[in-house]
Amino acid sequence: MSVSKEDVKHIAKLSKLDLTEQELEKYTNELSSIVDFANELSNIDVEGVKPTAHILDIKNVFRKDEVQPSYDREEILKNAPSKDAGCVSVPKVVE
Repeated sequence: MSVSKEDVKHIAKLSKLDLTEQELEKYTNELSSIVDFANELSNIDVEGVKPTAHILDIKNVFRKDEVQPSYDREEILKNAPSKDAGCVSVPKVVE
């Protein structure tokens, strides 16, 4: 199937584009080559190829949720400009 100038004119009208004759010729050729390439894909032999939902082998990459030792709270807070009840204290910015 090839794309005709009338097809391109119709698409341009739907898209509210005003194309020159030169642009019509250019887009007719470009769209025809795109459609021809898409038609080539239907000729590919996929017999015996298992359908996939994704090109990469996807697996769960999350680690187990286990309690592990963390940083010492006092060591973290020693450089905080102000602290309150074991947390960094910041000025109120929302009323």
